[in-house]
Amino acid sequence: MLPFGEIPDTHHVRGANFCHIGVVSDRRENRAIVLSVLDNLVKGASGQAVQNANLMLGLPETEGLMAPALFP
Repeated sequence: MLPFGEIPDTHHVRGANFCHIGVVSDRRENRAIVLSVLDNLVKGASGQAVQNANLMLGLPETEGLMAPALFP
């Protein structure tokens, strides 16, 4: 969860098993806009498969998923 008013960017989660969530106020009263970004290849099905395999093999749930994000 990012600080209020900060908008998440996909380059911050590329290659990582994270989802960044940001909340900003809407121009209309009593409304908020919630934005989220994730790397679908890691946070998606492949990341879920690694997480499930870790659980089945008795490894820490985040094993192999906490590596620093990749940059081109």
